[in-house]
Parts: sequence; C-alpha cells; structure tokens
Amino acid sequence: MKFINVESVTHTPEAPVGTPILPRGLAGMLLPLFMVAPAAVQAAPMLEEVVVTAQLREQSLQDVPVSVSAISGDKMMEAGLAKIEDLQAYVPNFTMSESGIGTDIYIRGIGSGENQGFEQSVGMYVDGIYYGRAQLARAPFLDLARVEVLRGPQNILLGKNSIAGAINIKTADPTEYFEGSSQVTYEPVQNERIVDLMLSGPLNERFDFRFAVRKRELDGFMENLVLDRDETQRDELTLRFKLAWDVNDEVSASLKAEMGSFDVVGRNSEIITNYPSNSDVFLFSGRTYGEIMDRTVFPDAGAGGAAIGLLPAAVLNVLQIQGNGSVIDIDSDSGVLNNTADYKRHSNGDYSNNDTYNLTLNLDWYREGHQFTSITGVMGYEYDEDCDCDFTGAPLFQVEFAEQYRQLSQEIRWISPGAETFDFIGGMYFQYSKLDFFDSLYLPSDIVPQLVNAADLLEGGARGDRDPGADGSTGFEALGFGDAGNALRGIRTPRDFTSESKIVSAFLQTTWNMADAFRMTFGGRLTWENKAGARQLEFGFDDGSIQPLGEVDTAAAVSFAAERHNLKGKRTEVQFAPLINVQWDVNDVMMSYFSASQGFKSGGFDARSNSSPSAEPTPLNPNAPGGTNQQVLIGSFEYDEEEALSMELGLKTTLLDGAAELNVALFRTEFDNLQVSVFDGTLGFNVGNAASAISQGIEFDGRMALTENLMLAGGLAFLDFEFQDHPLGTCIQDQAPDNPNGINCDFSGKTNQYVADYSGNVLLAYESPLGDEFMLRANLDAIFTGAYHPSPNLDDRIKQDAYVQYNGRIALSSIDGVWEVALLGKNLSDELVVAYGVDAPTAKTITGATTHHGLINPPRTLALQASYRW
Repeated sequence: MKFINVESVTHTPEAPVGTPILPRGLAGMLLPLFMVAPAAVQAAPMLEEVVVTAQLREQSLQDVPVSVSAISGDKMMEAGLAKIEDLQAYVPNFTMSESGIGTDIYIRGIGSGENQGFEQSVGMYVDGIYYGRAQLARAPFLDLARVEVLRGPQNILLGKNSIAGAINIKTADPTEYFEGSSQVTYEPVQNERIVDLMLSGPLNERFDFRFAVRKRELDGFMENLVLDRDETQRDELTLRFKLAWDVNDEVSASLKAEMGSFDVVGRNSEIITNYPSNSDVFLFSGRTYGEIMDRTVFPDAGAGGAAIGLLPAAVLNVLQIQGNGSVIDIDSDSGVLNNTADYKRHSNGDYSNNDTYNLTLNLDWYREGHQFTSITGVMGYEYDEDCDCDFTGAPLFQVEFAEQYRQLSQEIRWISPGAETFDFIGGMYFQYSKLDFFDSLYLPSDIVPQLVNAADLLEGGARGDRDPGADGSTGFEALGFGDAGNALRGIRTPRDFTSESKIVSAFLQTTWNMADAFRMTFGGRLTWENKAGARQLEFGFDDGSIQPLGEVDTAAAVSFAAERHNLKGKRTEVQFAPLINVQWDVNDVMMSYFSASQGFKSGGFDARSNSSPSAEPTPLNPNAPGGTNQQVLIGSFEYDEEEALSMELGLKTTLLDGAAELNVALFRTEFDNLQVSVFDGTLGFNVGNAASAISQGIEFDGRMALTENLMLAGGLAFLDFEFQDHPLGTCIQDQAPDNPNGINCDFSGKTNQYVADYSGNVLLAYESPLGDEFMLRANLDAIFTGAYHPSPNLDDRIKQDAYVQYNGRIALSSIDGVWEVALLGKNLSDELVVAYGVDAPTAKTITGATTHHGLINPPRTLALQASYRW
C-alpha cells in the first residue's frame, strides 16, 4: 500500500474521472502527514512527498532549507485542534499560552511578553496577510488547508518582525467540482459542542466558491466556587466566503471575506500556592492570603460589636468603624481557602467579547513562467473584557479592557520560473495600522481601602500623606494618618494608549543553482517604519470625572505603583535584514544546508506601564504641602528595536527506499537589545531593551512506514537558552533585589519562561480495511516535555514538572470515506499542567503573603465525532 500526502489530494466521490479519491487518512499530527491508499497500489509502503509553501513557492518539505512542521486542516479537525494554542503539543520548541492579561507565543525560547504595545516575535500570516497582534492568535480555526510552523527568523519573505519564527496558515480554496462536508463533535466533560459545515464548487465556467462556517460552544472544565458555575465558557462563530475567478488563461483572482466572534466567560485560572504572611502587621503575620481574605476582623468586639453598630452612621463614619464595631471587616466567600491546583477557582467573574473581520483580494498574473501577485488585505478586531485581576474570590479589584485594531496592507510579488540558473522572489510591502487600547482598574468592594487604612495606621501614615485636618469627615482624616485607604474608595485608573504605524519594505531572495547538487541563496529585506504612540493615565471617580490632586496620588503610588502621566512620542526605523543559505545534495536521498540571517523586531511604545520613565516624584498634595509622602516611580514608554543573528545547519534525508524520512536541524541564535516586559510586582509591566541572550539546540523529526498499515512518526527537540546580560529581571516574591535600582533582579545566566531542556512527541497510526465496505483507523500520540518555568520571573515554587501526555483516536468509516464516526481522547493520562503562572497581584505588597495563580490546561476528555462528505 502507498502512503500519500493529505495536503496534495482532495476527496470527492463526484469528482471527474482521474481525480484522486482521498480516504480519511491516518491521523498523523506531525508533518509530513500521510494517508493510506488501497494495498493493491503498491506492495511496499512508500512515503509521498509533502508540499509546503514556506518559501512562497510550492516545494517538497525535503527540499526546504528551513526547520518546519506542518499539519493539514483535515487532521486538525479530526484531532479537535480548535486554535493555535492546541498546536503546541505537536510542534517541538513551540509554545502558546493565554496569560492573565495577554497571549504568549514562543518559538525556541523567544517570544513577546505581556504588553499590548509589542509586535509579536512569532509572526502569524493567514493567506499572505500579516496578523501581528497577539489577540488574533486566540481566534478559532476554520476550514484550513494546512498550518506551517517555521522555526527561526523569517524576516526576508515573511516580514521583519518574525524574529523567532512564523506561523503560516493557508485556508482551503474553492474547488472546480461540487463537494461538501459536515462534522459534529460532542465532548461531555466540558459540554463542548462543535458543528462544522463546508460547501464548495463552481458557479459557472469562470467562478468557483467556497463557504465554511463553524459554531463551537463549551461550558469549561474549571469549577468557580464563588459563582457556582463551570468555566471557561466559550461561544464561537466563524464564517468565511471565498470566490475564485478564472479571468483568462493568464490571470486569476480570488476574494475572501471572513468574520468571526469568540466570547469567553471566566478563565481557566486558579490560585495554586498560598504561603503564610511574613508581614510585620499582626493582622496578617503567619496567616495565608486565603485565610486573610476569608475572615479578618479588627478589632473584634465580639457580641458587643452589634451594639456599637447601632451608633448613628455619622458617628461610625467619623470613627471609620464598620457595622460590627470593627475598623476592618473582611468576609469573603469560603472558596478563597482553596489554594491548590485542582480545577477549582474562586473568582468574582471575568468575560471577554471579541469580534474579528478580514477581507483579502488576490490577483495572479502568469507570464512566460513568471508569476506576479498582488495581495490586498483589510483586517481588524475589537474586544472588551472585564478581568478579576486579583485572581481570587475576594472582591479586591477588577480591570476593564477595550481594544480596537485596524490594518490595511498591500504586497506585490514577482516570482521567477523555477529550475533556472537564477531563481528569485522579490517584491514590495506596504502596511498601515492603528491600535487603540483602554484599561481601568476599579474597586468593587471596601476591602482594599480597609486594608490600606489599617496598614497606614500601623505604619504611621506611610501608605498616604500626613495631612491632618485636610478632611474632617473621619477622625483619622483629622489626624492625618490611618486614612490612606479612604482616598482609594471609588477610584478608577483610566488609561488610553494609541499606536499608529506605517511600513514600507522591499525584499529580494535569489537562488543561484551553481550545479546539479549545489545551490546558494542570497536575500535581504529593507524596511522603513514610522511609529507614533501616546499614553495617558489619570485617576478618576466612578462617574468618569477626574479626581483633583490629593492623597489619592500618594496612596495609588504606594499601593498600586501608579502615577498620573501623559506621554507622546514618534520614532522612525530603517533596517536591512540579510540572508545567506547554501544547499548541497549529498546524494539523491540526502540534502544538507547552512543558513545565516540577521533579523529585527520593531521598537515601539509601552502600553502597560503604570508610571512614566521620569525620575520626578509624584505630585505634592496641596492639602499637605509639608507632609506629602512623595514617591519616585520609574516606568517606561519608548523602547528600541530588537536584533537577532541566527545560524542553522540542517540535514534532510529519505531512507529505506522511500519508506522513511529523518530531518535534523542544529541552530544558534544570538539576540541583542532583547525587548522584555518586566512585572513591577504590583499591577503593571515595564518594557525595555534590557537583555541579550543565546538560544541554541538541535531538532529532529521523522516518520517511517513500519508496515503497509502502520506508521511511526515523531519529533524531538533539545533547547538551551541563556540570558547573557539581563539585569532588569522581575524578582520573585521574598527575593531581595540585587540591582542598584532596588527593584529588579539580575537574570544573567538564567534560562527563559517556557524553555524545557527537551520536548517532543511520538505518534503511532494504524489503518486497515474491514472487509470491502469499512475502514478502521486508530492512532496514539505521546507528547512529552522536560520541566519548564511557566512564570516570567522563573519562580521555582511553581515550576512545571516533566510530564508525558497521551492523545488517541479510533474511527470507523466507509471504505470511500463518505462517512465516519470516531472517538477522540485528549490527555488520556490526565496530567495536571500549569500552562502559565505568576504572582497574585497585591497579595505580597499588601498582606505580605506569597501567593501565585496559574492557568491550567484541561484534564482528560473524551469526544465523539461524526462526519459526512458529499
């Protein structure tokens, strides 16, 4: 029997004579993907070549001098891979995780941190259109032809910001014959329901169409103890229409229109550690954060408190006394005492509502073997979120977010005929984009003001200003201390950030076919970019009005590390990114290559810092000119471009007369001016160019037809990442800063977030007919990784241990693949995996209790699938 590539053929029982008929295929998750044809075709198993477009031409994977993995759209549907995050199990050295307030995408240990101002180090491209915003990586998949993950800098053909690698997504095209498919999936653990529908075919002799829609709903696997509901709930709807126009023998055009929405309620986040407080405040000392939030009363008047509570409200206000006679009265849901990773969270509610759109126009003109292509793209998205960003069931604070992004791009390419002495790909690229981002913190309860008041009283006014008599509404206000929390009641922190970018670039990549066995490629991209940014942060009231200068400025600086500011900037960059690549066909079944390239990632403006880069102290309180406890907060705004020098040595081989393949890539990338987003230990992130680093390692991937019915495939990666110079790392809780600034810790010599010494997967797939009418297919995948840090500050207390996960699928179909039913299992070993972890905001700074929260991957799930094609 013959193993054939699922990406090069299409199933339809109604296709014209001679059109290949596609069985449903072995469920291989690593590229190359394969399928099995009837045994009569060939006595011995053979691997069919896999065609990819990693270099903008259709090439065999074995001829591409790049470390690349790919997965076909059919295989992703079969395996239940719903979005980019799901790919990481099958692509070594690739990681994606949704974090508390952002999205992390890493390849070979390099990615962009949590900041809406960042360009992504891992570029994402959909049908040739650049999707550079991290939020777009959360969008669901729909009717794909394939996804290619390219490791290492891809600055020449794909764009200057793809400094760590690229994700190249190709959606399925219209067909010249009628076909359709539908698939339904049901998974009971999360109550997941998915319906996919696709229709494709000719409208007339010149026009073909393709329509696809996906509806997905799920209730989630995390139990919210406070709200008594399952989370994370998702409601997704994506629609796409593609129209292909065969203008004449030389010109073709296509138009794609797509829109989607994905709304999320809750998060897969929970508190995963809870250590006793080491605070000097006796109310907190020796108690965990959960215990403090569960019940803290001071002073505890016991039964007499009720009598005190009968005093007139005006008296209670003056004394800052609660209804039970206490100054502090914290009584949260008892769920806050659950502080281990067990798929149970305590939260007061989160949501994220996202809408996306895309319009892409392609024009292709073929002339004497040359291809001239124009790609015009209009795309954008908007979302609004509400985040329980203290990540606990205590109603401490929430943060609301809103973001809108718009992009217009135009690319023109000239691709020469192949197999000539000199082959080239050249072109021009233009892009305009604008980002508007808003966020604001607010306090939904009186807990934070009470805690700050208590700390201010016990610390002699250190949490605010000494302003006796400034406000006579309470006795403590009259004293001038013990009142800092009052200034935070009803606070809002509206922050507006805008970034506008214009890009013009030209690129050329030329291959000199020196001899039958030798090729040399030279390339370069020259890019000009102009960027303008602005960020303003204020302190406001619930009604949206702005607060006057006062103790609120000092209290916010001490407790939230935030200050008012209004910043603007412009920057222009011009860079040239070169590439040289040498290929040698050692023999007919072995190709070796060496490449060296230099890449850049744009500088820009920090969207998330809570303070300005100025060393000027916070404003004087006009009510306490001699007693203002001014703070000096050093934030960030503008940061410079990042640079990478990369070298890769690779070998691609075909073995056993075409029954096996083995590919190897040895790489080293040196990063300078590395852009880092450093958590300020409270609520904000500061961006700067504070690091240099080296990422190096070796990657293997291969596949082998063991028999006519059995396939083995796998990938293995070893990674060594080290910061060479990174003095501005984020200190872990309880760690004394070793930087002279008294804030940061030196990360020089340390590894990075998400870096595992080894990672990989092994796949075993089986396919065999049952009689003349049915086909049985089964596969088992083992996904493994070494230990890694899910936290950006590399805290060993929440380090993820090494693990092995198993996924499997067994399916029965008709022999012609028209219908299929399947059982799909994920995480069959039921591993509890912390995908992302970080300090719980304000837990340490207010109560002295070391606490972490983490985002948890799903437990074991079993799903039923049914599909039908016509």
